[in-house]
Formats: sequence, C-alpha cells, structure tokens
Amino acid sequence: MANPHMGKWKLNEAKSKLTAGMGKNLMVAYAEIKNGMKVTVDGVDKDGKKTHGVWMGSADGKAYQMKGNLPWDMAAYTVVNDHTYGITTMKGGKPVSKGTTTISADGKTRTVEMSGTAADGKKFKNKSTYDKA
Repeated sequence: MANPHMGKWKLNEAKSKLTAGMGKNLMVAYAEIKNGMKVTVDGVDKDGKKTHGVWMGSADGKAYQMKGNLPWDMAAYTVVNDHTYGITTMKGGKPVSKGTTTISADGKTRTVEMSGTAADGKKFKNKSTYDKA
C-alpha cells in the first residue's frame, strides 16, 4: 500500500487553529527516497519572511538534521499507524515541539497537532489542517 503522507500539502488557514505571533508552514511536501523520506517545508516566520527547510531521514524515532531556516534544526519521526506519524522537533538538542501528523481516511486532508515552547519561551499549541495539493 502506498504511504498516504507522500505528496504536497497546502495549509488551509480557515480550518487551522494557529497560535498568534508564530510562523506558519504554508506548503509541506513528502517524497519517498532510498532508505526513508524527504520532507520539504516552505512557509513564513512570525515577521512574514519566507522560511524553507529540508529534512531527510526515516520514521525510526531517531533525530535527523533539518537544513534551512526553520525554528528547529532536527526532527524525529515515528510510525504510530498507517495514517499517523509522531513528530518531535529540536533546536540545539533541546525539544521544541511534539505532536502528530495524521492523514484522513480519504487521503485528502492532513492534520498536524503540535505543542511546545517557542524561541521566546512562550508555550504554544497548534492544529494545522492541510489539503492535498
């Protein structure tokens, strides 16, 4: 069975509950690569400046480097079930956020629920909804 996470996902802000004053991941693309997957994230930071990051690794619970200008520099994915990954992001070895990314049964919607502590020390909890692009 094909991995339902693969493909491009566009943020649906109207269906999302995002913490004010934080950046947003506007487009996220998952692609299968040898021995894992590649995740490309494009968005904007809290000031509206463009952000871009690329993560390559496996959903094996190990932290792999995120290259780019996102608020984290490493991420670890784990398989929860056929439609859900657990995600932990880190910056300088310290946890930034933790949560899940789940694909709907029809494969048309991706829901990301993350909570953590922003760079300014404020706690956050986001629920981002993405449509298959």
